Amino acid sequence: MAAPCRELTGLRRAAAAARPVLGRRQGGNELCLAPFHRKQQQGRRQRRGVKAVAAISEDLPRLAAPGKKGAPEDGRRPEKVLVRAALTVRRKQKEDLKEAVAGHLDALWDMVGRSVALELISTKIHPRTKKPMQSAQASIKDWCQKRGVKGEHVVYTAEFMVDSDFGEPGAITVSNRHHREFFLESIVVEGGLPCGPVHFACNSWVQSTRELPTKRVFFSNKPYLPSETPPGLRELRDKELKDLRGDGTGVRKLSDRIYDYATYNDLGNPDRGKVFIRPILGNEKIPYPRRCRTGRPPTDTNMLAESRVEKPHRIYVPRDEAFEELKQGAFSAGRLRAVLHTLIPSMIATISAETHSFQGFHHVDNLYKEGLRLKLGLQEHLFQKIPLVQKIQESSEGMLRYDTPSILSKDKFAWLRDDEFARQTVAGINPVSITRLTVFPPVSKLDPAIYGPPVSSITEAHIASQLNGLTVQQAMEEAKLFILDYHDVYLPFLDRINAIEGRKTYATRTILFLTQAGTLKPIAIELSLTPTQPGEPRLSKVLTPPCDATTNWLWMLAKSHVSSNDAGVHQLVNHWGVAVEDAAQPHGIRLLIEDYPYANDGLLLWSAIRNWVESYVQLYYPDAGTVQSDDELQGWYHETVHVGHADIRHAPWWPALSTPEDLASILTTLIWLASAQHAALNFGQYPLGGYVPSRPPLMRRLLPDPERDAAEYAAFLADPHRFFLNAMPGVLEATKFMAVVDTLSTHSPDEEYLGDGRDEPWTGDAGAVAAHAMFAADVRRAEEAIERRNADQGRKNRCGAGVLPYELLAPSSPPGVTCRGVPNSISI
Repeated sequence: MAAPCRELTGLRRAAAAARPVLGRRQGGNELCLAPFHRKQQQGRRQRRGVKAVAAISEDLPRLAAPGKKGAPEDGRRPEKVLVRAALTVRRKQKEDLKEAVAGHLDALWDMVGRSVALELISTKIHPRTKKPMQSAQASIKDWCQKRGVKGEHVVYTAEFMVDSDFGEPGAITVSNRHHREFFLESIVVEGGLPCGPVHFACNSWVQSTRELPTKRVFFSNKPYLPSETPPGLRELRDKELKDLRGDGTGVRKLSDRIYDYATYNDLGNPDRGKVFIRPILGNEKIPYPRRCRTGRPPTDTNMLAESRVEKPHRIYVPRDEAFEELKQGAFSAGRLRAVLHTLIPSMIATISAETHSFQGFHHVDNLYKEGLRLKLGLQEHLFQKIPLVQKIQESSEGMLRYDTPSILSKDKFAWLRDDEFARQTVAGINPVSITRLTVFPPVSKLDPAIYGPPVSSITEAHIASQLNGLTVQQAMEEAKLFILDYHDVYLPFLDRINAIEGRKTYATRTILFLTQAGTLKPIAIELSLTPTQPGEPRLSKVLTPPCDATTNWLWMLAKSHVSSNDAGVHQLVNHWGVAVEDAAQPHGIRLLIEDYPYANDGLLLWSAIRNWVESYVQLYYPDAGTVQSDDELQGWYHETVHVGHADIRHAPWWPALSTPEDLASILTTLIWLASAQHAALNFGQYPLGGYVPSRPPLMRRLLPDPERDAAEYAAFLADPHRFFLNAMPGVLEATKFMAVVDTLSTHSPDEEYLGDGRDEPWTGDAGAVAAHAMFAADVRRAEEAIERRNADQGRKNRCGAGVLPYELLAPSSPPGVTCRGVPNSISI
């Protein structure tokens, strides 16, 4: 039993709509956000092709119920009927010694009566006690006998004797009296009741009563609105919601399943000194969504800062949100690989005071061809004598070699070209920052008293020759000019960034022109620094496409600074200034850039999600009254706005939740953000950004300037190749970045993708099952359309000589780094 919209999105309790409740683990290495549906939210999916050890039909004979099924009409006491329950439990694939011993102890405890106990709860109220009708407690019969059974899934059984007028089971309680938790996938109840088999989709860890004394409650897969909840289930429904909320007190244990809110007040460690102090995210000065509350004690030196969890201890996330065994194994392997990737450069950096730069592009290429070898400094002979290093070199060379990023697979030098630089703005890792240019010159919104005159230094004279005979005004009116504007995002932070040793950056603006071929080209880049004194003009320079060797190298450096800005803004700032409303279009909007792969494919998936949500919502909320009278639904949305986003709760743009259309729009946005939007921005990070010169995460030098530093400018003219590489991240910084984005871009072997079929009876509503089947068909059609688009030579941003196809929104994917695939949820 679940509220329909919670069933659709998988939300056990209210989570922030734009950025769901977030948990972290292993010092921040694991993140888990609100998922698409209950099954994926809990991070659990039965692998296809895996059979349970015993099915209920095989495990127990089907017994005829004695006597009549209805209550006697002559006033006699109702007869007893036999009801059977089959519990599917998923075992761990690999048990360590401690877990194996605990498993045998549980089997022994089971033999002496300390077993797993169940109680059935009817949807009916007992006419005499006015309490929900419930069965006597029944224990699992065969836990001990099946201890030695080999298999990932094992079915256990229990039997109840209930009155013939018991009614339909709507809930079942589970008490785990063993020593350790177990993962309960589902329960099926059938037997002598007229309602037929009742399914309970559990997908949850059941803790030992030693850890959690209260009984776990699971509801059947029959959805009810709060107002339609049968009398026998109302109290349990309210209690379950309160249990998930918690009371806002206490330190969370890893076994808890409480979802609560807290600000990000644990990013620093003031007890270690001022350099480790970090601001709190989530207040009037720094508005931010809330994280999952852990309740850890404050630090010794700052009562407002929460103490951190240090390794090997884990940061709390609700138990059912933790990575499951298969995913954790893949993640741990990726983390080991990342450690090995950065170990040798870190050791060299520790011993050598010198910051090692790449000596040539061939040294970057060798990371993919030969792996990390100890040829980076004068200390090579010293390193070769270290046993640990020798062992790594001998046994882990494959782990030390990076996979070649997709960006290099079809054209090794594509990243150098202007057309590829521009193509990345609509088909790259960050295709959501480009927006239409409507004001020229661009104008800053920052305080001119601090940051100088707001008008950009780019003039019409800079770009007139690139506009194919149009004036700037004409080009804007015809929607031919677009901009990547990181000026206001970066300028307030430039002084602090540039004060860090080995860090130099600009606040950038890039103007792009839409050609007759439907592709973009960069026509001007503005690089700005903060004024030397408040109120003085900014220090800005404008570069245009090169005309000789010197300007070519300067142009390359300018593009690198833009890419570095873009990498920093990635996933933080999004714009939708590239479309206009058009009722004649299938999706109601017309793209200003016709060949815009991210937007083209995104609209396909948005439409599929919207149709699915609208169909589902209509099943339960046919009119505004049903939406407005649903206290749980209204409470969820109120909590989303006023608690999850407390700092901006009064913002005027929050949508109302008054009609089925409002609800469908909100849920569509939530599902889109947690599936397609995240996939487009995340799973291309290594394939498209793993070659550091093409997309540097940071820069170490400003452009050479003869007036600022004549010697540096002379060195640039003498060896621009070396200057360019010295401006890139060093070896240690580059390899750390590559290791991180490689892990982030990896699909787990058990990933569940948008539109995947569900093996379990997740709902008893045939209408909802049919709506999901239509959704799955829409997703398949979208994937087929994406494949056709990638083969269409008229779409130059996704098809052509050396051009990568755009597959980031292709819904399906094999495991690993694939540059495609749309999972149902964010779980990394």
